[in-house]
Amino acid sequence: MSEPNPLKAKGFHPYADLIGFEFTNLKKGYSQCVLQINKNHFNPHKIVHGAVMYSMADTGMGGAIYSLLEKEESCATVEIKITYFKAVKEGTLICNTKVIHRGKSFGFLESEIMNDETLVSKAYGTFSIFKIRK
Repeated sequence: MSEPNPLKAKGFHPYADLIGFEFTNLKKGYSQCVLQINKNHFNPHKIVHGAVMYSMADTGMGGAIYSLLEKEESCATVEIKITYFKAVKEGTLICNTKVIHRGKSFGFLESEIMNDETLVSKAYGTFSIFKIRK
């Protein structure tokens, strides 16, 4: 990773800025991002849209695997499986992600999304790791 913590820099991840979540912890093989829920995150049933939690897991996974990349490497999501356990209507979402395995060409990760103290979603993802072509 070329910078100590670029994910905390405003403008580094425009999509995260758009949704309103931010990284609160980033270290080797781990990330945490937090989102304060508001009405813009709701679906028509006035609960948090599943895509919000999916986005947190995907971005959290990217942050966690990014922390293990060499300067000449990058990564991309291959697939994510997410399971939703409970509807969310208010509070704060916290996504904790850890790298389960980092190989030469792929990484396998796990995210848990909490709504305050309740586990509301869990995701597993595979990321491709590759050399950046110049």
